[in-house]
Amino acid sequence: MQGKIKQFEALDQAIRTFRFIQNSCLRYWMDNPKVSRNDLYKYCKVLADNPESPWASRLNSQARQAAAERAWSAIARFYDNCKKQIRGKKGYPKFKKARTRGSVEYKVTGWKLSEDRKQISFTDKFGAGRFKLKGTRDLNFYQLEQIKRVRVVRRSDGHYVQFVLNVERTEDREPTGKTVGLDVGLKYFYTDSNGNTVENPRHLRRAEKHLKRAQRRVSRKVKGSKNRRKAIKRLGKAHLKVQRQRKDFAVKAARCVVKSNDFVSFEDLQIRNLVKNRRLAKSIGDAAWGEFRRWIEYFGKVFGVATVAVSPHYTSQDCSNCGEVVKKSLSTRTHVCPHCGHVQDRDQNAAINILKKGLSTAGHVGINAWGENDLCLNRAIG
Repeated sequence: MQGKIKQFEALDQAIRTFRFIQNSCLRYWMDNPKVSRNDLYKYCKVLADNPESPWASRLNSQARQAAAERAWSAIARFYDNCKKQIRGKKGYPKFKKARTRGSVEYKVTGWKLSEDRKQISFTDKFGAGRFKLKGTRDLNFYQLEQIKRVRVVRRSDGHYVQFVLNVERTEDREPTGKTVGLDVGLKYFYTDSNGNTVENPRHLRRAEKHLKRAQRRVSRKVKGSKNRRKAIKRLGKAHLKVQRQRKDFAVKAARCVVKSNDFVSFEDLQIRNLVKNRRLAKSIGDAAWGEFRRWIEYFGKVFGVATVAVSPHYTSQDCSNCGEVVKKSLSTRTHVCPHCGHVQDRDQNAAINILKKGLSTAGHVGINAWGENDLCLNRAIG
């Protein structure tokens, strides 16, 4: 978005107010554990009418409801984890800091597009005014009724507006007759059942020297000074670049895999447990396996390709030729079966076992193994 400094300051006030309402709803739930989502909606009205928080009434009413919904989403996720009896922490909701990156979300009111749909105006009492939209997306392809929400996101390099659209996205593809199993790793980003490998880009490792230099510059500045704020902004931009590189790679790799095969099987990894290894935590986080999996599942819906997540247990230990268990350490990179004499790369052997597991379960779960078969997706563009 393009605008004046005062306009962005008004947006920042709206973002802080949105976060204040979200945290207040969370506190209200902590004090009254039996409240429902409708009770949080009612509490938003109480906050708006409270003379001790007059800024809450300046935010659009539906934006206040969206803040309550975001708080309830964290609460519902916590309850769901408790019901599933997940080990360890259950994701107890936490308060959001006011000065970190944030967003404010409007529903169908509080904003208005210009006739050419190249400008957007925010009509709540913060008075942010009109902004010029920049980007490659043309909103003229969509009806206004399809825009369900408008989200303003603050990042280290500026403010962005996202439009959440209710559209059905499907893309045609020619059947290839191919099936593939994927084994992700640290040496290679993934190895498939055909023996093909993709190099691990290691975006964080490559940018580590620059990030350390930017962090030292922050540490040398006086706390509370303008120079420190500038140094923090430069550091945030450097981290944001790494984040975008990682996402871009995951999106392109996932799209290529799904579009090239009629069936994709991958490991259902518990990354939260894997990063507890202090020697591998940074490398695992840099690989972004979770991001890669999410985009594989998304493109599976878009292209109508079956994607199945299978248990990773013994996929590296079992022999893909005879099925016998061949125990090996993590440093052993070649699979040698003493029972049948089969010799193969460790990762390819695991990928073949992953494919076999996926094919054995695909007939029972349908096209989408994660329990969804609809192609109507909420897209956020911006």
